[in-house]
Amino acid sequence: MNKPMNKIDLPAAPTAQVRKLTRLHAARGQVAELCPEGVEFKSIGEICQINRGRVVSKDYLRDNAGEYPVYSSQTVDDGVFGSINTCDYDGEYLTWTTDGANAGSIFYRNGKFSITNVCGLLKVKVDGVNTKFLLYILATVSKKYVSAGMGNPKIMSNVMEKIKIPIPPLAVQQEIVKILDTFATLEAELETELETELEARRKQYEYYRDELLMFDNRVCFVKLSEMFTMRNGYTPSKANKDFWTNSTLPWFRMDDIRQNGRILTDSLQHITPQAIKGKLFPAGSIIMATTATIGVHALLIADSLANQRFTFFTKNVNRSLPEIDMKYAFYYFFIIDEWCTQNTQVSSFPSVDIGKLKNYEMPVPPIEEQRRIVKILDKFDALVNDISVGLPAELNARRKQYEYYRDKLLTFKPLEKEYAKQ
Repeated sequence: MNKPMNKIDLPAAPTAQVRKLTRLHAARGQVAELCPEGVEFKSIGEICQINRGRVVSKDYLRDNAGEYPVYSSQTVDDGVFGSINTCDYDGEYLTWTTDGANAGSIFYRNGKFSITNVCGLLKVKVDGVNTKFLLYILATVSKKYVSAGMGNPKIMSNVMEKIKIPIPPLAVQQEIVKILDTFATLEAELETELETELEARRKQYEYYRDELLMFDNRVCFVKLSEMFTMRNGYTPSKANKDFWTNSTLPWFRMDDIRQNGRILTDSLQHITPQAIKGKLFPAGSIIMATTATIGVHALLIADSLANQRFTFFTKNVNRSLPEIDMKYAFYYFFIIDEWCTQNTQVSSFPSVDIGKLKNYEMPVPPIEEQRRIVKILDKFDALVNDISVGLPAELNARRKQYEYYRDKLLTFKPLEKEYAKQ
């Protein structure tokens, strides 16, 4: 059974981390002892063999499926693009993303693999350089060398080979790698623990929410088409600059929900009054995605429009209908969201069966009961949001702590002769 929904107890800093901080100071002492005058800096071209990958198409992946990974420029899934039955490389290497939004991302590879043409490859070719140490150093500096010319970020081989990095004694490199490996493991474990806690709290909240919103036939049920005016959103012509220049009126898209949540006061993009067909939908309306990302909704706290993937639900003014609190409707729409995902029409573009949706009967208890439910769910929602704010803050604090100590470990005084060269 889940814990009661009270204040979350975040894990204390692991004692293992404290022990590693002691080792950090010892490692710094080693540097001072072994390198009193500083350390030598060398270019990547001096210490590594540099290669690029080859073009690997999706058809090639399909026709040569196997067990050996092919890495590309992406950063999700550790950069795995697919797997084939041969490998181009076998051993300990680094790869880096040469092009695109993730240019400069560095990865450690050890085993049999291949890479695509948007990856670079580094193989240590001299003694006295630990590949993992090289990984940690480059991860802190490579992004500084990315060029964003022509709108396409790049860090090509001719730039990579000129990056200079410190090369302390091998024993110091190995100790630094042990410490940073441990920090990375602790961070990953903490992140998993906190995200698991957040997911448990969300599920608990959803359970109680759905329980509160279940009613028998003793309450009034009203069709959505009777309770609300239902109209589709639309996208004003992008070719008409008068619709978009100096615009101030909210125009909502799915990106607004993704970035700003389910209760929206303003949009990421705006339109001008000239773009309006008829009139704006009034504040207090609900939008729900009835095509594409089906079954996602938001409550709008502004007169506004939205694009065509959304259907607007605006409260009908009709004295014969029971009174409805739109915040209650907002919470009940989480149940309607789920119904929509089960009632789609699949053609060239999936969409909700609007005919069935209009006839969906929504329970409308007395207004006092609606407000009681809203009050309870607001508290639950605030608790979950407080947790979701607190967890990223905790994760961010731990990451900053890791980055601080990493940078302390990887900062070295150059030899006097290095200064003379500059």
